[in-house]
Parts: sequence; structure tokens; C-alpha cells
Amino acid sequence: MVRLLVIGTGGMAANHARAFAAIPGVELVGGVDPRPGPLAAFNAEHGIAHGFASLDEALAWGGFDAATNVTPDAAHYPTTMPLLAAGKHVLCEKPLATNAADAGAMAEAAARAGVVNMVNLSYRDVPALQKAAAMVRAGDIGTVRHFEASYLQSWLTQPSWGDWRTDPKWLWRVSTAHGSKGVLGDVGIHILDFATYVAGQDAAQVSCLLKTFDKAPGGRIGDYVLDANDSATMQIVLENGALGTVAATRFATGHLNDLRLRLYGDRGGLEVGFENRVSRLRACLSPDLETAAWHEVECPPVPTIYQRFVAAIRGEGAADPDFARGAALQRLLDRAEESSVEAGLGLAV
Repeated sequence: MVRLLVIGTGGMAANHARAFAAIPGVELVGGVDPRPGPLAAFNAEHGIAHGFASLDEALAWGGFDAATNVTPDAAHYPTTMPLLAAGKHVLCEKPLATNAADAGAMAEAAARAGVVNMVNLSYRDVPALQKAAAMVRAGDIGTVRHFEASYLQSWLTQPSWGDWRTDPKWLWRVSTAHGSKGVLGDVGIHILDFATYVAGQDAAQVSCLLKTFDKAPGGRIGDYVLDANDSATMQIVLENGALGTVAATRFATGHLNDLRLRLYGDRGGLEVGFENRVSRLRACLSPDLETAAWHEVECPPVPTIYQRFVAAIRGEGAADPDFARGAALQRLLDRAEESSVEAGLGLAV
């Protein structure tokens, strides 16, 4: 039995709770939230017996083996470090932290603690991504030379997920004072992992432009100053010299939550898509290079991040992606942000 503590009770926490509860041998034993009302409602919905107003209270109780950290970005570091010190396994939402120094400290602490540590880069669950990565590692497209990747959302232009202007669970994401790193930290980390994981290489260089657009009179709504970046474009050089572009935006009208990757090698090309929650992989391989004929590639299902976390705790699989990967991506995000500031384009228009 794996006894699990859920830290944070927002919308994403509900996804975690449902996914873990569906795994045989996992018991949700506690929830943590300083707000009594949401905590009580969350625990009632998911059949959780114990509620705590703080992580300190939960640690003093100690009746859990692992924790899933579903707090806002800025809370990841201060809530994860005590869990590691207590020897608890941790799945942390992305980004791992809001800066490279904190993310690195978390990775080092996790390694010292010797516990299972994973960061929720949830698109590792996409079958097309895993199949594409396997094909690249098998040499099917030869040496990677060029790629294009994008993460497209549109919740700033329509209310399909709720009205961001009035719903705090969205509004905080456009305010740096409330812990947001903007689209770069929120979904940019996903598409950077999406691209570099399939390519099988880390980024050696990055240049980035960030843009924050006016969205309300005076650039604020109540206590929320709307200064987090809304769109990001990056140029990436991989370790082998391959060149690519990465884009992320919340203004992609017509796309609710879509990821795309086109990856080209000297012996073939791959197109990975996850659009409207449908995974798709297309390939152009020898002997079709001269005719540029593409074909669909079958992609078998893969375990979810939640299943892999539990399997790693049980010694039945690797803890991947781990905190070290999250820290490496955070270093890339920091470099991208610094690049935008140097270019003078990290400001509102």
C-alpha cells in the first residue's frame, strides 16, 4: 500500500487525486490546504480522511509515504524541501521551481534523500511522443538537424475553461506577484521538454522573446497586476548543433490546448501532434524521401506519470522525469527569460 498526501486542492489537484485513486494499492490519506472550506470539500469529494491546514501539521502526523505537490509554482520549493528532509517520495507539479537555484537545490536534496522524485511533465504520457523518441534513439531519422515546436492555448481569448478575469485559478497565472512565470514557465516548460526529449538532446543555446499584452485597464484586475508574459518565441541550438524554434502562447485562437513538434533528420522526418486530446505521429522515412510521402505510425498506450511514480516507489520502474530533469529545464527557462530582458522585449505593449 502506498499512502499518499495531496498538497493543494485546486483543479489540478483533483486530477491528481482521481488518477492516483484509480491505481490499485494507492490510498489517499491526507489533504493540505490553509483554506478550511476548499480543503473540506476536496477531502469529501475524494474520500480523504485527514485534512491539514499546513504541511507542518501533516509532517508532524506523518502517516503517509509519498506526496503529490499541486501547489502554485512559487510554493513548490518551500513545500517540497521539508518533504525531502522527512524522507518522503515526491511528485511535484511543473515547473519544479521559479528559478534555477531553487530547482537545483531541490534536485540535490532529493538525491541526498534517496527518495523517488519526479516532476509532472504530463505530456510524457502522450503515446506519439514516446514512440517518436524511441524512433529517434533507434536511428530511424538519422542525425537530427532541425525542429519546430509549439504549445498553443487560447484561454485569454475565450471562456471554455472559465473566465480568467474573475477566476483566481486562472488569474494568478498572469501575475508575477502571485507566483506566475507566465506562459514561459507554465506551458513553455512542457514544449521544451516535448522537443528536447524526443530529439534526445539537451539545449546548448537559447535566445528568447517574451511579450506581455494589455488585457485590462491599467494592466491590473483588483490585487492582480497583469505583468506575466503571454507569448514566447525561442530559438534553440541542440548539443549536436541542430537548430530549432519553440513557441508558446495563450493567444492561439482556435486552439484550446494543442502541442506540435516537427523533427527533421538527415534520413527522415517526424511530425508529433497532440491536438484535441488526440495523439498522432506521422513519419517520412526511406524509401519515401524522394516523394516526400508521409505515413501514420501506430503508437501503443503508455503508463501515466501517476502510474510511473507509484511503480518507481515499488521498485518496478525508473523515476523519469526526475528533479534533475526539472532543474535542467528550469536553467533553460532562466536563460530564456534573461535573453528576453537583454533584448528589451520582456515588457508590456
